[in-house]
Amino acid sequence: MGALVLACGDSAEHGRLTSLTERDDVEVRPVPSNPARPDVDPLLAGLSERRLVVAGTDADLAAVVLRLLRKELVDSVTVGFVPVGDSPVADLWNLPSDTGKAVEVALRGDVDPIPLLRDDAGGVLVGLGKIGPTRGVGYCDDTTALRGGVSGIEITPDPTGRHGLVVRVIRRGLLGKRVSEFRGRAFQLGSLPVTPIKDGVAHPRQTQRWTWYRHTSDLRVARGLI
Repeated sequence: MGALVLACGDSAEHGRLTSLTERDDVEVRPVPSNPARPDVDPLLAGLSERRLVVAGTDADLAAVVLRLLRKELVDSVTVGFVPVGDSPVADLWNLPSDTGKAVEVALRGDVDPIPLLRDDAGGVLVGLGKIGPTRGVGYCDDTTALRGGVSGIEITPDPTGRHGLVVRVIRRGLLGKRVSEFRGRAFQLGSLPVTPIKDGVAHPRQTQRWTWYRHTSDLRVARGLI
């Protein structure tokens, strides 16, 4: 089947990525960090017949997945990931820490669906979302997840796939840190102005309302060797 590898930023200089150029069935294309539509869309033609591998940060992966969503390719394209640096996605997908092994999983790993999260500002979340500290009211589906002040809120896709997302509400006080966890399809927040952080990238403006929810199709990811 072959693979198209998008080497984001300086990722091509890490580990064994340079050896990918020696494989006949692998095409390596350098793209900028956080690649945008002009960088990614021209490379997606005929991609349903190949695997797509992103080498870079969680933010790079999210940027590429957003283009798959816009081009309606989420259902048909298998995505592999070779993380560079700290990566909540690597933890969620249970990827090996060794770059060479991560490359093999990305190229040959079995397909396993992971919920793809969207937000009401037109973005996606593939790893970790953060909000806070803030004060407000938040709901996970019909359950009240928070009311009042919190030290932080963390959101991830549910790696088991049984739920769309996992919400962790963090409170710190005299008795230490307390974490309340909720699982559901969507999380909605109304609060004092906050700046959501999505896969390590801050939203460009503050907002008083924010929603993350499960997309109708899961992301087809490579995260285990056959």
